[in-house]
Amino acid sequence: MLTDELKAHWNQLHQSITTDRQFTDQTFADLVLAYESKGRYYHTLHHIQAMFNSLQQYASLLRETDVVAFSIFFHDYVYNASSKTNEEESAEAAVQHLERTGFPAEKTARVKAYIVATKTHVNADQQPDVDYLLDFDLQILGAEPAIYEAYTRQIRQEYIQYPDLLYKPGRKKVLQHFLQMPAIYKTAEFRSRYEAAARKNIETEITNL
Repeated sequence: MLTDELKAHWNQLHQSITTDRQFTDQTFADLVLAYESKGRYYHTLHHIQAMFNSLQQYASLLRETDVVAFSIFFHDYVYNASSKTNEEESAEAAVQHLERTGFPAEKTARVKAYIVATKTHVNADQQPDVDYLLDFDLQILGAEPAIYEAYTRQIRQEYIQYPDLLYKPGRKKVLQHFLQMPAIYKTAEFRSRYEAAARKNIETEITNL
C-alpha cells in the first residue's frame, strides 16, 4: 500500500532523531490526514510518493537526503487553493515537528527554506539539493501526454470554486511563465530527460484552455 511505503520512509527518517514511536506514528497519521483532506486531487500522497521515487533515483547526487526527504513530506502539508501562504505554513509545520526531535537546528532551517522555495521555484541560495527538490516537484510537467492531461484535470478540480472565466487566464499565466523560463528544470539530468516533453505538454494545455 502507498501509505505503507511512505510510513517506511517516515520511520527510517526518524530512527536516529527520536525514540518516541507514539510520536512518529501520530505525526505520520496527521500527515496522511492532511494529504487526504477534502479538495485535494493532485497534491495528495501520490504526489509525495512520486517525489520519493525521484529522490531514491537521484539520492547519490544529493548532499543531504534527509533534509530533502523532510522537505518532500511537508512541502504541501498545508494546501488551500485560495491561500497565498501554503508554503510558509507548511514550512512552519515542518519546523514545529522537527523541533520536537533531535534533528539538527541548522538542518531544520534548511528544510524550512527548501519548502518555501517550492512557492516560486527559485533557488535563491543556490543550494544544489534545492535544484533537485524543485525538479522532483515539477517532474509531472514532463510526463507522458495522457498522464499530464490527467494532472491538468486534477488541478482544475482543486480550483473548482473558480469559474473558467477566472481559472483559465490564471492558469495560462502560470503556464506561460514556465515557457518564458530559460529552462523549466534546474538540473542537467531533468533537463535532458523532461524539458522538451514539458514544453510540449504546456503548449498543448495552453492551446486547449
